Amino acid sequence: MSTAIEINDLSKRYGSFTAVDRLDLSIEEGEVFGFLGHNGAGKSTTINMLLDFVRPTAGNIEIFGHDIQSNSVETRKQMGVLPEGYSVYSGLTGRQHVEFAMESKGVDGEPLAFLDRVGITDAADRDADGYSKGMSQRLVLAMALVGEPDLLILDEPTSGLDPAGAKAMREIILEENERGATVFFSSHILEQIEAVADRVGIMYEGQLAAVDTIDGLREMAGGETKILVTLGAGIEGRPEMVQTGDGAAAQSETVGDGGEASHLATIDAIDAVENAWVEDDGRYGITCIKEDRMDILVALNELDVEVRDFTIEEPSLEDLFVEYTRRSE
Repeated sequence: MSTAIEINDLSKRYGSFTAVDRLDLSIEEGEVFGFLGHNGAGKSTTINMLLDFVRPTAGNIEIFGHDIQSNSVETRKQMGVLPEGYSVYSGLTGRQHVEFAMESKGVDGEPLAFLDRVGITDAADRDADGYSKGMSQRLVLAMALVGEPDLLILDEPTSGLDPAGAKAMREIILEENERGATVFFSSHILEQIEAVADRVGIMYEGQLAAVDTIDGLREMAGGETKILVTLGAGIEGRPEMVQTGDGAAAQSETVGDGGEASHLATIDAIDAVENAWVEDDGRYGITCIKEDRMDILVALNELDVEVRDFTIEEPSLEDLFVEYTRRSE
């Protein structure tokens, strides 16, 4: 597979402040890459260097094999861009904005088709200067989609959008990727990235703290797995015997009545369980390392506790983000 973006030893310094510090990153064609980090982490500076809006202090960037600094105009013809801090043109309607983008890229067609994709057809002939922030965001996205670009670079694309607009944005990203476009987008909204990204890069204080698939990040972080279980009673009429940490058998607090204390004591005494509690809905919560999750369910079965239902929850992207930024600190 060919490389869409190749970043090598990229740095950007402003006086004594280092915004991006020796960044190395490779993104394959056809990939949806989520760029995650707090405000000030270096995301937007990196994107501005990708677009040649800002020149790096050191390092280089290639887009589809072409150096962005020496081939800036030609390379940008392959891109659709929704930048940070965009502004619409006063005195031009939404339709005229899209027509301008079509003329710039030499694209024929109907401007309303692009406005329809982003859900602002009704405002096509209104002055875009009067659009809300969310509508302006949609308009600039419509312009970015003109010409079926090979690479979409989107900086905080859901900023200013309501939940329905954010959902529509995710759908457009997936549609463009299905068409064959590579998508590079930054966000501080974790669920937006988790919903669409093939891989995620976590920026922290100008450096790439981690980059992998979300599953790969979970493996690297070694985060806890949570199990939510619905339990039946132990064997009727006899005490539930549990295996304690030192291998000895002990009688649980109540006998075979399915009582809350009985089950909680049974669960808590299993070696692989790190924490156990009772949820408001009556299910039992358990945390453990990923490798032990099925062993715990087997252990409950061997202790004659009926597992009626269970749900396994892996660490969320938010959990992983906290873990990797903690490590970077």
